[in-house]
Amino acid sequence: MKVGLLGAGRLGICFALLLEKAGYEVIASDIREDYVISLRSGIVHTTEPQVSKLLSESKNITFVTDNIEVIKECDLIYTFVATPSLPDGSYDVSCIRQIIKDIKTCKSDVFGKSLVIGCTTNPGDCDDFQNHLKPYGVDVYYNPEFIAQGSIIKDLEHADMVLVGGTGKHIQVIEKIYDDIQVDTPNVYVMSRKAAELVKLAVNCYLTTKISYANMIGQVMHKSGMGDEIDNVLDAIGSDSRVGHKYLGFGFGFGGPCLPRDNRAFAACASKLGLEYNLGQVTDSFNTEHNEFLLDYYVKNNPAGLPYAFDSVAYKRGTDIITESQQYKLCLGLLDLGYKVYVVDNIVEHQCDSRITWSIPEEKVIWIEL
Repeated sequence: MKVGLLGAGRLGICFALLLEKAGYEVIASDIREDYVISLRSGIVHTTEPQVSKLLSESKNITFVTDNIEVIKECDLIYTFVATPSLPDGSYDVSCIRQIIKDIKTCKSDVFGKSLVIGCTTNPGDCDDFQNHLKPYGVDVYYNPEFIAQGSIIKDLEHADMVLVGGTGKHIQVIEKIYDDIQVDTPNVYVMSRKAAELVKLAVNCYLTTKISYANMIGQVMHKSGMGDEIDNVLDAIGSDSRVGHKYLGFGFGFGGPCLPRDNRAFAACASKLGLEYNLGQVTDSFNTEHNEFLLDYYVKNNPAGLPYAFDSVAYKRGTDIITESQQYKLCLGLLDLGYKVYVVDNIVEHQCDSRITWSIPEEKVIWIEL
């Protein structure tokens, strides 16, 4: 079966490569011509593990720059295009709307096809997309991925949950795809499109709350003079099966391109329904305050005014992303106070403040280790 993919970015290329590895013929499009030319040559510049190797071994993927070509050739079409945040926290789905227009231009050629949306959307968006495409005989599914940057391939192969919103003739095909690409038997949940959109946001919002809760406990421990017992205390709390250990550690707040945005998008969704929940806002505000707590903590514990050193300022070690990175914010805070700051991992150097020293420190420093 030939599977189409629109948007071969960080997530899209990983999904395409796993499809190809599982035996599917794949045709993937991306608007960046230089990027597509590189992919055709088996070259990809990424920090994601396994991607370069899988691309070099792939034999059954076609890369193009034309969405229409993908739409016409494939009956099952995935999309992983960008959905940036709007000022109110909700997601801008204009790139998906353009894909809807592209499908409509194909008219009768798309009857019986399915569009599977893998990028994050607002609850209700996919129902709207379905309404637009129903006259053309196209089914719309919502099928987001629960992955983290720096481990996308691994996360796709070992997902805790496969979430599918929608019904139609391709539902069993979608389930079969995950059965083929995952190492373990996939745990599939099928529901309405709108409910699935809500689940995607709700999972990440719970994680932001859990991260903030652990950091709140850590702050109380530090202020109580028990900072050396934080790990033991959180380990004890996490041993309760109702709590669990995942994401329950004291350290930097949440950051990156997913968790903060999903937190705000959920709050925006609730607000539009007339539900002014403050949990998301409190969690977001605490995340900002926690960075100020860490800045104060490290400054107070540095009476000699020593330089500081970070092993990385990316939001997650091993990635090249500083989007809403709490590590980078702390680094900037220390620089603004006049301290010298070393960063060992220079993978994000081109994105960062020129005051940072990108080398291994040779003098006595305070390592930022959380």
